[in-house]
Amino acid sequence: MTATDAHDGPVTLHVETFGTPDKPALVFLGSLGANLSMWRDQAVLADDYYVIFMDLLGHGSSPVPDGPYTISGMAEDVLHTLDELGVGVANVVGLSIGGALVQDLLLQHPDRVQAAVLACTAAKFGTREAWEERVRIVLAEGTAAVAQQVASRWFTPSFGERGYFASFEDIISHTDRVGYAGAAAALADFDSRAQLATVTRPVLVISAAEDSSTPADVVRELADLIPGAEWASIAGAAHLANIEQQEEFNRLLRAFLAQHQA
Repeated sequence: MTATDAHDGPVTLHVETFGTPDKPALVFLGSLGANLSMWRDQAVLADDYYVIFMDLLGHGSSPVPDGPYTISGMAEDVLHTLDELGVGVANVVGLSIGGALVQDLLLQHPDRVQAAVLACTAAKFGTREAWEERVRIVLAEGTAAVAQQVASRWFTPSFGERGYFASFEDIISHTDRVGYAGAAAALADFDSRAQLATVTRPVLVISAAEDSSTPADVVRELADLIPGAEWASIAGAAHLANIEQQEEFNRLLRAFLAQHQA
């Protein structure tokens, strides 16, 4: 989609759902530059949950308003979309920037969160200077200018060369430059470290041993900042551990979520 109006209020995001609404809701929020197709291996969880995949603001088939974007504003879009679906309280899974949105929900709207999973994410992502440079490149040259470099970090070499590198490079390349840059700029401003001690909902934090985008030690630091958070590490996976080690990722989700349903 092309850029529309300014992001001055919550918008309805594009979703795909699996399962029936009488089951506990389970929302998935993905990585910068990806679309909801990255979660296809988690659709099997619809056996027990009303699974909701969302395209983030500016991504996939969701609206692409002009900036500026903020993590809190993007999280409000998630809540607005859940309202449209008739979902009050949900389990939420966020990977990468999706994890930043989930942190915002935990901090600002804990009443809407049953339990949360933070995967391959951080309380602070890199440096402002690095994000500002990426925003500059994307706005000037388009997302194709960064797609190969970004996708190359999402999988281990042996796995990515099966076609995953090429597939996700294409997905990133087709992400609207305004949407990508807006979300990247929002990450530059994101820092939840001083607030995470106030989280009260059950949280599982997952790191991936080969992740260079959000290294395992950074993810573990996130877990240490959240009272009572559980932590697990997935071997043999890079940033999109939900794809590369889908069975282990799904096993961790099932085991954790089953303990925290009303």
